Amino acid sequence: MTDKKALPLPIDESDELVNDEKAGLPRLMEIMRRLRDPETGCPWDIEQDFASIAPYTIEEAYEVADAIERGEMVELRDELGDLLLQVVYHSQMAQEAGLFGFDDVVDSISAKMFRRHPHVFGDESRDKSAAQQVSDWEQIKAAERGVGTVSALDGVAAGLPALTRAVKLQNRAARVGFDWPDTSMVLDKIIEEAGELVEARDSLGKEEIAEEFGDLLFVMANLARHLDIEPETILRSANTKFTRRFNGVEDLLKVRGKTPEGSNLEEMDALWDEVKRQEKLS
Repeated sequence: MTDKKALPLPIDESDELVNDEKAGLPRLMEIMRRLRDPETGCPWDIEQDFASIAPYTIEEAYEVADAIERGEMVELRDELGDLLLQVVYHSQMAQEAGLFGFDDVVDSISAKMFRRHPHVFGDESRDKSAAQQVSDWEQIKAAERGVGTVSALDGVAAGLPALTRAVKLQNRAARVGFDWPDTSMVLDKIIEEAGELVEARDSLGKEEIAEEFGDLLFVMANLARHLDIEPETILRSANTKFTRRFNGVEDLLKVRGKTPEGSNLEEMDALWDEVKRQEKLS
């Protein structure tokens, strides 16, 4: 399955390609190959493997999401380039190991998109709601998993962010009927889990407290699913809001010649309310 299109170029052709600013993807792939060359490449790049690069891949995906959330389209262009580099990097390492190449990656995703959109590329009707199309998509995925699938939860990646994985697990369970029918029952469960957390805090050890806290987070993720909001995205937004408002508190303290360390909770809480008031007026 090795991608024969990515065989090394003669050095003069390689130099010409890596210096061609208009060469697009072939230039990037050749730059990556040169960086990984065991004799002339970059020592750091040569030492890397799939496991060591994986954290960077995850980080770059989050930076793409961050640029989108902040509406920074120039940054988005650059972050998408960084994410593309990750795909090229993994593909180059796989190429070197004789596993697959970049073209194999492209062929795989192209075949998958073609296969999973029969209403666009096949004979099925496009006269469906978005919800029905999502349902059809999941049915096709389930059929693809096919033989060897023993649980409705199979295939939910363990490496996903915990909140995202919680929602995916709950969605899978819901498809086979294991789900609360409305949000009121989820809210009741949240109250129950919160009570168990308080009880654990008052009478149990740290391990039990942590377990109850996890249960509460899991039910909160379920509430987000029932409300049709994405908890990972919402929490990122909450983090951004907190950062913005706390920076505002720091700015107001600076006007008073103070720092947070030289203030107290009562003063900072009043300034926090002032920052919120100013945001509502702006």
